[in-house]
Amino acid sequence: MAQAPGTERVPRDWDQQLRARGYRATPQRQLVLEAVASLRHATPEDVGARVNQTARGVNISTIYRTLELLEQLGMVAHTHLGHGAPVYHLAEDADHVHLVCRGCGKITEISPDVARPLVATLDAEQGFETDVGHLTVYGRCADCRPRP
Repeated sequence: MAQAPGTERVPRDWDQQLRARGYRATPQRQLVLEAVASLRHATPEDVGARVNQTARGVNISTIYRTLELLEQLGMVAHTHLGHGAPVYHLAEDADHVHLVCRGCGKITEISPDVARPLVATLDAEQGFETDVGHLTVYGRCADCRPRP
């Protein structure tokens, strides 16, 4: 059966990861993980909307509790990309820097290698160890920048 774009089910070892940590691989947990994987940067409300496309009746408090548990287990991570709700992504995909456009809101992921000179300078000059996995840079994307 064909699935809508962005809803492809990618085989993962989520069941094994949950069981190895002493938790059952419930349908709700699986659906939340699939939603986070397909949406890539999703608020709990986004995850809830995606889950409810498949399993109506999963309430938002279940989504929040599931995301909290999955984060405690190291399977998902969250970041704050502004003043709104936290945004979740798979922990295995957490090694990136976010570029957030203040014009259109587009989120772009780039390699943390781009930030290495900044990280090295902060360490050398300030003794500051940077958590690049939570680094977010705000600005304007190429489409939203004023044209000269």
